[in-house]
Amino acid sequence: MQKELITIKDIGRRYVIGTEIIHALKSVSLTISQGEFVALMGPSGSGKSTLMNILGCLDTPTKGDYILNGTNVSHMSDNELAEVRNKEIGFVFQTFNLLPRSTSLDNVALPLIYAGAGKKERDARAQKALENVGLGNRVTHKPNELSGGQRQRVAVARALINNPSIILADEPTGNLDTKTSIEIMGLLEEIHSKGNTIILVTHEEDIAQHAHRIVRMRDGLIEKDYVNDDVKSVSPRLKAIQESGNDFENIN
Repeated sequence: MQKELITIKDIGRRYVIGTEIIHALKSVSLTISQGEFVALMGPSGSGKSTLMNILGCLDTPTKGDYILNGTNVSHMSDNELAEVRNKEIGFVFQTFNLLPRSTSLDNVALPLIYAGAGKKERDARAQKALENVGLGNRVTHKPNELSGGQRQRVAVARALINNPSIILADEPTGNLDTKTSIEIMGLLEEIHSKGNTIILVTHEEDIAQHAHRIVRMRDGLIEKDYVNDDVKSVSPRLKAIQESGNDFENIN
């Protein structure tokens, strides 16, 4: 039986804006096991971004409990949450969130500085992480010297550097063209196949279909939570095309 990695019980989040109270999350309960690939979906205002911020320890709930890898993180201070984030969660954002003046190597090594690793260890681990995402020859390049897909690969390498419990990918293909989106989804599939837990936040149906489970939100509640029986995989097609030496554009 797979270990429960995330358990949220009756999570609510409200915001007070002037005299108005906005219930972004009303009552959400969810369990995610180790090794799952879950897509979190919902229209604008559904609460999915608020839930993602709570799952990523970027925000705390107004009510309810969030147990992450055996620890209740619901009422932690900002400093405690920052420590949990660095240890347990790898983030991949739509806008890449790379430091513009830093090399790929330094961007990937950044979480290791907060973890207290020495420079030699940081550089060695960052080099290996970049090699693992196919960017071993781009270690000295800065973000403006990389394509959008390469930047996202740097962001994925950075997300994996601390061996986190969860990869939280927020619209990871939102700023990429179709060809590059397929490439990045293939990379996420590969990461998942190695046993990593992935939570993918997206509003794109075709991107969500790569996940093995889909959670749909509406009006601050979970509307549907179901196993995806028709998982869309790009890995076999990617492999075939890479072996043939052709371009990703040939993938339909």
